[in-house]
Amino acid sequence: MSKNKFHDGAGPSQRQLRVGETVRRALSELLSRGDIHDPELNRLSITVGEVRCSPDLKIATAYVMPLGGGHVDDAIDLLAKNRGELRRQIGKKLNLKFTPDLRFRPDDTFDRLDETRRLFADETVRRDTGADQDDEAQDDDDRDDDERTGG
Repeated sequence: MSKNKFHDGAGPSQRQLRVGETVRRALSELLSRGDIHDPELNRLSITVGEVRCSPDLKIATAYVMPLGGGHVDDAIDLLAKNRGELRRQIGKKLNLKFTPDLRFRPDDTFDRLDETRRLFADETVRRDTGADQDDEAQDDDDRDDDERTGG
C-alpha cells in the first residue's frame, strides 16, 4: 500500500474524523432513545463527547460521561457489557463496509476545561498574558462610549 502523500501522520485523517463523528451521532442516538435491551443502561443518560477511530477504522474509542458525572465506571461497564448489541445496531444504521469494534473510555474534557480555567484565572498567568491590560483597555473604551452617549 502506498503512503498517503496528503497526510503526514500528525493527526487523524479526514476519513477517521468523518467516521468517528458518524459513529458518535449514531451511538448518541441509540443511547438517548433507549434502543438497547438492558434496562440498567437505558436508565442512564450518557453523553458521547467524542469517538476516535483507529487508522484502519476497525476500532472506535468512544469517550463517554453519564449525566451529572457520577458513576462513570458503572456506565462504562454497562456499555462494555452491551458492546455487541451497540455495534450491531450501529452497523445497521450506518453504511460502512466494516462496523468498528467499540471501546469505551471516560471523557475527561470537562476536567481539562476546569483546569484550563483555573490556570487562566491565576494572577501570574493573567500578568504574563496581558489579560489585565486588555480588561483595563476595554473598561476605558466603555467609559469613553458612556461619556459620548451621556450615560
